[in-house]
Amino acid sequence: MEGESELRRWDELIPDALGLIFRNLPLQEVLTVIPRVCKSWSKAVAGPYCWQEIDVEEWSNRCKPDHLDRMLQSLITRSSGSLRKLCVSGLRSNMMFTFIAENAGSLQTLRLTRSEISDSVAEQIAGRLSAITFLDLSYCCNIGATALEAIGKHCKLLVGLCRNMHPLDTADKLSQDDEATVIATTMPKLKRLEMAYNVISTKGVLNIISSCSKLEFLDLRGCWDVKIDDKFMEGNFPNLKVLGPHVLDYYEINDWDDFSDYSYASEDLAWEILAGEMGDYDDDEIYNDGMYDGRLDELELRFYDGIDEDAGIYGWPPSP
Repeated sequence: MEGESELRRWDELIPDALGLIFRNLPLQEVLTVIPRVCKSWSKAVAGPYCWQEIDVEEWSNRCKPDHLDRMLQSLITRSSGSLRKLCVSGLRSNMMFTFIAENAGSLQTLRLTRSEISDSVAEQIAGRLSAITFLDLSYCCNIGATALEAIGKHCKLLVGLCRNMHPLDTADKLSQDDEATVIATTMPKLKRLEMAYNVISTKGVLNIISSCSKLEFLDLRGCWDVKIDDKFMEGNFPNLKVLGPHVLDYYEINDWDDFSDYSYASEDLAWEILAGEMGDYDDDEIYNDGMYDGRLDELELRFYDGIDEDAGIYGWPPSP
């Protein structure tokens, strides 16, 4: 109709626009469904535009370590140096920590929860994480003040740090005030700090909040040795919100049971395929049959009509 904008074909969108759209979809769909729609979408998924932010944290809690390593290597390689955010849990391989650091030129947010990173590895890779602004090392039991000091010295842009622990992991520790001291002396730009269930003293906390003048939020849940008067905080640090130490949270309600599910039995078949269980394919072999020639609306009908055949493989419900 006259006055209306000309209709655009979805398969003609530029790759960076497709990447912005696909980021709103679940990761599993981006990897298993989108590449099957048309050739241009498949190329967009294979390129860097979809992988500037990679979040496999939920899936990595239930997958096998070797599958996780292969998946990360594949996705980080696709990012081609444009990776800005990475969220993953349970990494064990020193090789993978090094691989992440080697591709961290643009990395700003890094979550490595429940990973087996050590002090020595952290010292080796910290110099390559200089662009990091937010770091999550929660439930990482093999690191301490040495790792945090290396990170603080090299990550000068750091404004957020999560160092939460599970109550059972700190039950045998006498003190973590050395970590508090390192944070206070090497991370002055922090605005958000989470240290739930750390064994730190009132002196250690006061050292942090006195040195980190920009601090806006401090999580002290379960830090039972910390005794800070509310009036003192309101009078001296009015812009700082403190959570805890005495807060009834998940651990108290559930008798400190771990909330994570590490069962390998729930691992999804589609993820195994993408982690390297299925051989590489040739784009030309798939698309040269003419299936994707023509308008995208026709392509969508063909794809939808045939999806019932594969629905059972991925555990998806059949088409209505």
